[in-house]
Amino acid sequence: MPIDVDTFRTGMRRLAGHVCIVTTSFQGQRAGLTATAVSSVAAEPPTLLICINRQNSSHSVIRQSGIFAVNVLALEDQGLANRFASRILGEERFAEGVWRTLDTGAPLLESALVSFDCRIAQAVEVGTHGVLFGAIEGIRVRQTQTKPLLYIHGSYGGFAVPGASQSPEVLGMPTWGQIES
Repeated sequence: MPIDVDTFRTGMRRLAGHVCIVTTSFQGQRAGLTATAVSSVAAEPPTLLICINRQNSSHSVIRQSGIFAVNVLALEDQGLANRFASRILGEERFAEGVWRTLDTGAPLLESALVSFDCRIAQAVEVGTHGVLFGAIEGIRVRQTQTKPLLYIHGSYGGFAVPGASQSPEVLGMPTWGQIES
């Protein structure tokens, strides 16, 4: 029996994901988007994958450049996640945040928990999306203990190990159990 698209989307909203900004640079122009579809593939050789809707304007720029960076966001980077998910395009998205580069020239966010600097090793089209496998050429790890930015039920939140004295309000986390879909 075929799966209804709305039911699929409702189910996927319950899959917590880390929030990343995927960036690239091509012919002097930077592009990027907010993504949660990022996953480790292999440690040998170090490889990850990203899934991007082919209708997203950054998809074609990433394909043309052959490079991308995955910037895993910290809790305080929620504003940047919203900015890169908004209608703001191209270079304007980079007006906030401190950006650097490593080996490939793809933009790396200074405040990211970790940034993976990748070269496209393989690309596959599945339905509406491009699955891009990135050979990791460089990694920049932030050296401070900072909470990650997570996404579930259409909302951002953080992560903390639950304890007897910790409530969601104290942790700055939404009470996702009360969110309607």
